[in-house]
Amino acid sequence: MIGEIVNGELTVPPRPTRKHGYAATALIEEVGPPYHRGRGGPGGWSFIAEPEVIFGEDIMAPDVAGWKAQRFLWEEDRNPVSVAPDWVCEVLSPKTVRNDKVRKMPVYARHGVGHIWLIDPAAMTMDAFRLESGRWLLLASFSENDKARVEPFQEIEINLAYLWAESSQPPTP
Repeated sequence: MIGEIVNGELTVPPRPTRKHGYAATALIEEVGPPYHRGRGGPGGWSFIAEPEVIFGEDIMAPDVAGWKAQRFLWEEDRNPVSVAPDWVCEVLSPKTVRNDKVRKMPVYARHGVGHIWLIDPAAMTMDAFRLESGRWLLLASFSENDKARVEPFQEIEINLAYLWAESSQPPTP
């Protein structure tokens, strides 16, 4: 189990469904090589799936988090991670959507997370937000087989069809 403390309340979100886990893994496979490894992209990022991150009094585990490499503390050998990510992605499910959107997004904003993506595998949608003046600005919404080119990973095109576990084989490009 993963526990989170949000606004002083301990919550234990349900373990992810296969579609949820597939979407998070597929997203890392899409952004990881060009941004973490620098293959086909600019590099300069570090990504972790379900990291435990401390945000003041809150301790949360976003589904995927990314830090610009110069801000990531490799020498920190304990949890929780003490530096707020530059980008987080929450993969929504019917049991977590309210917590992810209503409770966690304001905490991310208060602690200066620059971007958040919300992915809904059931609806096959992705919403991308940027933090501006302490508020979330919707940059773009995508669905089904759209190809997304959006901050902070606008240098690459992400085929959203890769995120949906509709078949065991990824779609052809």
